Amino acid sequence: MFDFGFWEVAIVMVVALLVVGPERLPALAGQIGKWVGKAKRMIASVRSDIESEIKAAELKEILEKQQGEIGELKEMLKGTKNEIEKELDFEDEDQSDSELIRAVENHIESTKQQELSLSSEKSPVNSANSKHDDD
Repeated sequence: MFDFGFWEVAIVMVVALLVVGPERLPALAGQIGKWVGKAKRMIASVRSDIESEIKAAELKEILEKQQGEIGELKEMLKGTKNEIEKELDFEDEDQSDSELIRAVENHIESTKQQELSLSSEKSPVNSANSKHDDD
């Protein structure tokens, strides 16, 4: 932080000795030490605050990226879900179509059987009527 060499510190000490005097110099040095300590702590606090803000900004960017990726994944899952539902609907339609075909075939078969039974019932009546008409 402060780059003072030996000679620079020595010159400052000599000037302080001349200005303040030998009696008050130790008390002044103690106070200067306290101020320097406070300044260092304040600088360290500001530095840590800045670093935490930078980290918070980085974390916010990472969070936004992750949220974007999560959104993309949700869209992919929705698309996959829709595709699966469509396939299941087609299978259900196929099943309902085959059930409908079976029902129609059964109806046709029962109609044929009814027609056959009606025609067989009409045949004896017709033959009896025709025998009756001949008499």
